[in-house]
Amino acid sequence: MLVMTVAPTFAGAPAKEASLPDRAAMERFLAGVERRAFRMARYAVRDTDDALDIVQDTMLRLVRRYAQAPEAEWPLLFFRILQNRILDHQRRGTVRRRVLAFFTPRANDEDAEDPLLAAPAPESDRPDARVGAADAMAALEAAVSGLPARQQQAFLLRSLEGLDVAETATAMGCSEGSVKTHYSRAVHALREKMGDHWS
Repeated sequence: MLVMTVAPTFAGAPAKEASLPDRAAMERFLAGVERRAFRMARYAVRDTDDALDIVQDTMLRLVRRYAQAPEAEWPLLFFRILQNRILDHQRRGTVRRRVLAFFTPRANDEDAEDPLLAAPAPESDRPDARVGAADAMAALEAAVSGLPARQQQAFLLRSLEGLDVAETATAMGCSEGSVKTHYSRAVHALREKMGDHWS
């Protein structure tokens, strides 16, 4: 279960960024968005702890940089920061995998243990997570997680967050045409992957 506290977000913020009325509004906004942001981050990075870190960092950046921005702008600013933090995490993961691959023992070195093979599979890859009543949700999570990053972003921002095309384009930092293309491809791919689960 996701448990975050919003108040500590203001601990390191300058006083001008956390005046009492603004603080209450910001706390309400963050409390309302944290669970959805966590789901988006977890879909993207497939790790609960990393997703929590990304969301907390996103909250801190929003408060420190944009607490004085109009409240109506907070959602788009928040999701733009969130998407950037997710992309940063994915880039670091790519570099880390390349470094690990360099040090991974070769096939002829049978005595050495391969840390990548010993690592546990992501939660979404476990077969028992896909049975019973949770079958459809597990299948959807796996399907969304398997989408290319930009398709995943477009799908989650449009479907989970309910942003329109223009808002999604702002959050993703691309054109509205790109959003439509990424979203259309995501929906098509999900329909194929989900099969009978798609409604």
